[in-house]
Formats: sequence, C-alpha cells, structure tokens
Amino acid sequence: MKKWTSVLTLVFLLLFSCQPEEIESAPPNIILFLVDDMGWQDTSVPFSTKPTRFNELYNTPNMERMAKEGMKFTQAYATPVCSPTRISLMTGMNAARHRVTNWTLRKDSIQPMEKNHDSLTFPEWNVNGLSPVAGDSRAVHALPLPQALQDVGYYTIHAGKAHLGAIGTIGENPLNLGFNVNIAGHAAGAPASYFGTDNFGNGMAGKEVWAVPGLEKYHGKDVYLTEAITQEALIAIDSVVSGQEPFFLYMSHYAIHTPIMADKRYYQKYLEKGIDSTEAKYASMIEGMDKSLGDIMDYLERKNIEDNTIILFMSDNGGLSVHARGGKPNTHNAPLSSGKGSMHEGGIREPMLVKWPEVITPASVSRHQVIIEDFYPTILEMAGIDSLETFQKVDGQSFVPMLKGETYDGIRPLFWHYPNEWGPSGPGIGAASAVRKGDWKYIYYHADRRMELFNLKDDIGETKNLAEENTEKLKELAVVLTNHLKAVNAQMPSYKETGEKVPFPDVAKAVIRIEKK
Repeated sequence: MKKWTSVLTLVFLLLFSCQPEEIESAPPNIILFLVDDMGWQDTSVPFSTKPTRFNELYNTPNMERMAKEGMKFTQAYATPVCSPTRISLMTGMNAARHRVTNWTLRKDSIQPMEKNHDSLTFPEWNVNGLSPVAGDSRAVHALPLPQALQDVGYYTIHAGKAHLGAIGTIGENPLNLGFNVNIAGHAAGAPASYFGTDNFGNGMAGKEVWAVPGLEKYHGKDVYLTEAITQEALIAIDSVVSGQEPFFLYMSHYAIHTPIMADKRYYQKYLEKGIDSTEAKYASMIEGMDKSLGDIMDYLERKNIEDNTIILFMSDNGGLSVHARGGKPNTHNAPLSSGKGSMHEGGIREPMLVKWPEVITPASVSRHQVIIEDFYPTILEMAGIDSLETFQKVDGQSFVPMLKGETYDGIRPLFWHYPNEWGPSGPGIGAASAVRKGDWKYIYYHADRRMELFNLKDDIGETKNLAEENTEKLKELAVVLTNHLKAVNAQMPSYKETGEKVPFPDVAKAVIRIEKK
C-alpha cells in the first residue's frame, strides 16, 4: 500500500510541477484590431492630456474598457495613407524602404492624380504592393507577418480590408500571404456599400472593383458590414479555439473609411445631439466599430481564453478631414492639425491600445513614440519567435519592453516618406518627407523645397513654423532625414520642367531656402 501511495504521490507532484510551466510556455493568441481612417480624436478615450469636445461626442465604451485593462499609447504613429501603413505592418519595413508609398489598386499603374501633377513626375513606386515571391515586378518581396506566425503553428485569420496588393497580383489574396482564412479581403481599400441590403456593392453597376467579396450569406439582409465581418471572424476563431493551436486574428475593418454610411443602430442618437447629419453617420460608424471590439472581448471571456489572448488596437492613418465630412475641413482631429493624407500630426498620429493580461499594468499610459513598422517585431516577440530569417530588412523595433514597464533610454528618430500625390490640398498634404526626433518634427515638401519645423511638446497643433528661428535644429534634422533617405535608397520625384530629381533635404539647401525669404 505504501508503495502505491508513493508512486501516486510522485505522479501527482510531477503533473503539478509541470502544469505552471506548460501554462507559461503556451503561445498566446494574438488579435490585431486595425481600424481604417480612425483619427486620434475619434473616440471617447482621451489620448491628449485632457478630454476634448470630440471625446465627449463619440461613444466607444469598449475602447474605454480596453484602456482600463491595458496600456494606452499617446504618441503612436502610422503613415498618412493606408497601403503604406499596411505594408509596413506586414513587413516591419519603413515606407521609404518598401516603396509601397501610396495606395494600391491597379496593376502596374500609378494613381490618376499622380499622372496629372502640375510640377512633379513621380517615381516608379511599388504599385503592386506586397509579394512573398522574389522577382515580382513593382512589388516588395518580404516575409509577411502572418506567414511567419503560421510557420510556427499559428492559425491565421484575415477578416475585413486587405489592400495589400493590386488587382491580379499575388498579394491581392491574403491566402497567399500566410493566412489560413480570408474573410472579405481583396485588392480594394474601401467598400462599395456598408449595407447588406445592397449586397455590400455586389451587383451594383460601376462598383465591381469596390464590391466586398465572400459575404453572400448576408446579402439582402439588414446587417451592417462591420457586424457581418465580426460575426464571421468569431466563427473562424471558434473553429480552432477548443484545440491546442494558437490563433492570430487580423481584424481589419473597412470602417470608418468612406463612403460615410449610417449604422442605424446608433445613428439617431447622434442626430438628437444636434450635429451635422454627415457627422452623425460618421459617429455611428465609430460606435459600430467599437461594438465589434466589445463582441470580440466578450467572446474571449465566454471561452475563458482572455487571459492568454493579446489584443492590439491601431488605426492605419489619421482621420479623414479635408473632404467628405460635415463642418469645417481640417478641423476634425483638433488639437492636431489636418488629417488623412497629411504629414501634420492629424494625418499620422493614431489611437493605440494594447491589452496583455498579467504583463501590462492595467490603466497604464505610455508616452513612448512608436510607429507602425514596430508592430512586426513586437508581435513576433509576443509569439515567442526570438530569431527569424527574413528576406527584408526590418526597420521596426519591438515595444514589448515598454509593455512590460521597462525603462527606455535614448531618443530614436521616426521617419515618413511620401514621394507621391494624394489628391486634395490642405495643411501638410502633398509629396513630402518628415522626421520626428524627441519633441522636434521636421517636414520637407518636395514640390517647392519648403520646410517646416515644429516643437510638438510646446505646439501639438503645429501652428508655428520655427524653421527661421531655429536654424541649428533645422540643420540637424535635415541631416538626420537625409541620412535615412540615402541609407534606404529612397525614391524621389523629379521636376517636370527640368527633369532633375528633387534633392534630398541637405543642410546647404535648407539654409539657402530660409535666407531667401
């Protein structure tokens, strides 16, 4: 009897001693929740030093919930427009390096507004997007994030907007980039319609390119696109959640991109607040997006997997403000200047949240500066991938230490490069390159070599150009930006009149420009 008691005790101790180790080593599920065109102010969560009128207008209770349970980043950045951000996210590369510097759609073709620019000829940027295959013309060859995760055992789910490759290219289909499942993703960056009663644009004459694919079960039904994609994403998770396989969900909403179409579940209450009808529609789209976040968080709790699931929340560029909105243009992201398409803060600063149970201190705030390419190495580190051979040079730096509350010494520069044309005009909009280092930000506009210098600590709204007052800082940042552009072999436009390339923002030209004023 004593012999069997000893054996059973030994077995019990072995099992008990292994259990904590097994729990600790289990790879976490990872959800990357990306919103399209969501500005820094498009939420009831204040990302500024104090709540603003926009925070009081919008209702995003699930973002509030996530902020209470996780970490809020107040200085998180993307690029001014969507495709460059999404390629940086999937590759870890800065936009100047991967050269998908504008939004993609047609194979081998630059955008119409680029063909007709009055003074610049634009470079042959990578209009075809991302490719996992070497040698594809005008595409960046890289190991996509989902492929890296799939290779180590993750079940990878794409839900929503892809916009990673042009029509007819390998990168058009997320299944070619390492996703096991693709829900509603294709080449286009916007939906023809958000309404199931419109079949999400399928069958609409002239809207074929923009029609959302793969949601036929919702056609003809009174369901909003954000809701349909969320339901399908939860079904996909449910297919693997009971097994041992960790999952990666890329929840990439079309919302809140144009067309601005009311989510009727929330529209009326915003009208009753007395705001412009377009803005009421916009606000309803935001709340519908927030419900999606809440539905996912609720699901994780019901399945008892929330403690081993990381959620990252981000937007792909600043909030739309120059056109298609109600009210005065370029004011919808205040106190930030301008909006989508701009090198000003309104075009690149994003609402960012991270929830990582038992790692992040709840309700914590990080003022560290992070940028979209940082997500690639961060997510790989979260998944336990400590070494990886990639085809591409990864520019991003993991922010896992920040999530763990570790101190960070030193100031690294962040870079933006847009040698392209977006279309509308407004503050900070146009072909330009920029750098932020510490509190200082420098912008160099390609068409006229104009330069802007701002101290964001003192002037978050970029209201005062200090280029003439602080020539030393201007010289310093011009050199920092020039060195980066040269190091990554960045493309520059050319002047139509002379055929000469736009020069890099070197010190001599910067000084001459100021002295001539």
